[in-house]
Amino acid sequence: MAYIKPAEVLEAMIDSGTAKANLTVMQMLIRGFLGGAILAFATTLAYTATTQTSLGLVGALVFPVGFVIIVLLGLELVTGSFALIPLSVIERRTTFPRMLANYGWVIAGHLIGCAVYAALYGMSATRMGTDMDNPLVQLLIKTSEAKTLGYKSMGAQGMILVAVKAVLCNWMVTLGVVMAMTSKSTIGKIAAMWLPVLTFFAQGFEHAVVNMFVIPAGMMLGAHVSMADWWLWNQIPVLVGNL
Repeated sequence: MAYIKPAEVLEAMIDSGTAKANLTVMQMLIRGFLGGAILAFATTLAYTATTQTSLGLVGALVFPVGFVIIVLLGLELVTGSFALIPLSVIERRTTFPRMLANYGWVIAGHLIGCAVYAALYGMSATRMGTDMDNPLVQLLIKTSEAKTLGYKSMGAQGMILVAVKAVLCNWMVTLGVVMAMTSKSTIGKIAAMWLPVLTFFAQGFEHAVVNMFVIPAGMMLGAHVSMADWWLWNQIPVLVGNL
């Protein structure tokens, strides 16, 4: 599958990080918007598979489809950039402020993309608000509450736990970005990046961009989660842990 050696992969990582840091604001917003929405699509696909089969592993097997689309199309996923742009900064191919600008604009794009998909998916899953008993609707509500109120009920230990699960998650997500660079063929890239992404999702670790969809979607559907619960008990510590 046209294997690329690790030394060459490292150079590709640095080049990719530099290119991402040099994107315009509009490019970062649009690519971030699409990246967030596509990952949200993949999340509801995984939840559909889990609901239909009652097997979480089946959902994890199909979830990487979103990650694959994002990487192959060269869209932005901030959690992947967490592994690439810092290398470019270390090698003095870009600057620290440019790195922070990329993270900020891409996160903004993710939030908009996830919110748009959450609103549209909510209308679809509830049949325009007429069917709140749909198992997928209830799963989103329960997941939204578990990812926030579940940690909140544990206090300081909950804050540590959510951060640890975020670290474990992005260890695999960034490995997925790197693994995609180990092959020159499309099939090779897909196979290589599929493995670590499946690994993180199957174990229920915390991914910031997935949560930018799941938690607001649950809130829109009636989850008893406030904005403070979302950001304090999940989004901020997960972003930090992912980074």
